[in-house]
Amino acid sequence: MNTDQTEVRSWTLETDDKDIAWLGLRGPGSANVLSTAVLTELGVVIDALYKAPPAGLVIYSHKESGFIAGADVNEFPLLRDQAEAVERIVTGQTLLNRLEQLPCSSVAVLNGMTLGGGLELAMACSWRIGFDTDKPDYGLPEVQLGVHPGLGGTVRAPELMGVRAAMELMLKGRSIKPAKALRQGLIDRLTSAEQWRTDAAELALSRPPARSAPLADRLMSLGLVRPLVAAQLRKQVGAKLKSEHYPAPFAMVDLWQKHGASRQSFKAEAESFARLVFSPTSKNLVRIFFLQDRLKGMAKKSDRDFSHVHVVGAGTMGADIAAWCAIRGISVTLQDREKQYVDAGLERARQSMTRKYRGDEERVAEAFARLVGDHTGEGARTADLIIEAIFEDLDAKQKLFADLERKAQPEALLASNTSSIPLEKIAAKLQNPGRLIGLHFFNPVAKMPLVEVVQGESTNTAELDAGISFAKQIGKIPLPCKGLPGFLVNRILAPYMDEAFRLYEEGCQAEAIDKLAVDFGMPVGPLELADTVGLDILMHVADIVGPTIGRQASSGIRELVGKKRLGEKSGRGFYVWENGTPRKQRVTGELPADSTDRLMLSLVNEAVACVADGVVADADLCDAGTIFGSGFAPFRGGPIQYARERGLSAVRARLEELRQAHGDRFKASPGWDALSA
Repeated sequence: MNTDQTEVRSWTLETDDKDIAWLGLRGPGSANVLSTAVLTELGVVIDALYKAPPAGLVIYSHKESGFIAGADVNEFPLLRDQAEAVERIVTGQTLLNRLEQLPCSSVAVLNGMTLGGGLELAMACSWRIGFDTDKPDYGLPEVQLGVHPGLGGTVRAPELMGVRAAMELMLKGRSIKPAKALRQGLIDRLTSAEQWRTDAAELALSRPPARSAPLADRLMSLGLVRPLVAAQLRKQVGAKLKSEHYPAPFAMVDLWQKHGASRQSFKAEAESFARLVFSPTSKNLVRIFFLQDRLKGMAKKSDRDFSHVHVVGAGTMGADIAAWCAIRGISVTLQDREKQYVDAGLERARQSMTRKYRGDEERVAEAFARLVGDHTGEGARTADLIIEAIFEDLDAKQKLFADLERKAQPEALLASNTSSIPLEKIAAKLQNPGRLIGLHFFNPVAKMPLVEVVQGESTNTAELDAGISFAKQIGKIPLPCKGLPGFLVNRILAPYMDEAFRLYEEGCQAEAIDKLAVDFGMPVGPLELADTVGLDILMHVADIVGPTIGRQASSGIRELVGKKRLGEKSGRGFYVWENGTPRKQRVTGELPADSTDRLMLSLVNEAVACVADGVVADADLCDAGTIFGSGFAPFRGGPIQYARERGLSAVRARLEELRQAHGDRFKASPGWDALSA
């Protein structure tokens, strides 16, 4: 297609015998995105439609992956300044306004994933029809990149859905399923792959009804009421986020309070977006987005597919790993030394599935049917992958893998979920140590996105690639790691946790220490995290990684373990636990002035050491692993990015001050020289 000197490559346009124009998008890549080129071409097409208006317009995707996955995030870093950002956003808004004002009805066919700018384009159409699936396909996830909708979404979403549903969609950034979108007024009809053309043609020739938000939402949008509603929204957002860390949700509430989602607020939306996209938060979140894509892309090195996983160890981690694999459609056998332990693991797995599917018993039953108890271990003979998840004891693991190697198929992949023991030690008794990898999951398995895929000294590259592929297959983010003690995440967390223990031993209040970390941006404080993991487990990990990080488990934590104060599982650790919740006191007293740096620079310094030791390939992967594996403040971009933004020389100088005040545990890693270079 060639119109007005601009060649249209990504769009197809056909007109049928009813004079309905069928406009299809097939942009480059596996999923459609709204790049500048795609939007420019759409503008050419809309110009042509104004010159020769059809009886109706249907916009659809040629791709089975979905409608439009949003804006082209690759273009975010290319913006030179706020003025350019405003100009581009206003151009896009104007384009969608012209689409909305066409002298015919328009229908957007949402055949799956419809996110961000894709949903904003759909909202500019007269009608929206969605495929009736059980997937959360529709969303405005811009807050995950530190911005908010910019192509009119902050205006059109409240218009269609009402302020309550629209704000939930935009502030949380979570996608919703088609049935919910229909109930909330975001789409107008559910259809199917067989029926959509008929439904779209019917609606394209129909005049859309006058739409309005629910009465309660219209009342909330009145000028006198909006400040009260906005205050409540800020309170809800502020309970989880700080405006100085994540400004985008608060900016959305400000826009709505000031303008009430009126059509006059498009320019304000563009200016707000432009400010946010140049904020440190957005730049770091966009960087994380690309790092996540890089990690997922590593799975392309292997085409192995896993249909049967055998898990040995039906405790907390083993049961959760087994449950997650079954949820992801894999047949699983779960082994332990006695049937009673297997049965307990199966019950835990069922509970995990119930939480995942929120009481949808049919889906729970389908997933649970893929999980079979196997106290005899016969499932190891036919499995594609065997995952060991027993207690952290080297001798026990060596004996287990020697037995598994005799049972397993020659091509089966062997993996350990060890959290800290070097793989070459575990593989020492194997005939073929090259087939053993580490697959280190994080607790809770269902929520933590990262899996460390660990390579020992003798691990075959093909086996490592297969492990990366498996992690991707079950929907996890794979991080290739060298099999040094603690791997990446546990090693980086160890000095951070140790420093928190030392502050506690100095008489600092546990609640105050944890609040300090949360204020920095961590998802949970180090002492609450320690209680959740188990102090006995942490002490064991500390003994393993201690020689590497130059710190030994503190006497205080050994004393707590000796008193059986192990944390949540024993009912008491640093906190008293009731029904899975720590009982906390009001924060009292002051912490030492250098407490934040003592905590966070312990972590940062070890991150630099991990890069220097080659635990991961580079600093970017170190940042990604720390964020996805420990929840390190995403808006800071990772520990090394945080050091860069603070200034590498300034951080090194601060470490030297801490070394002089507190000892050689703060000695700067030799890796700082390479990082600075």
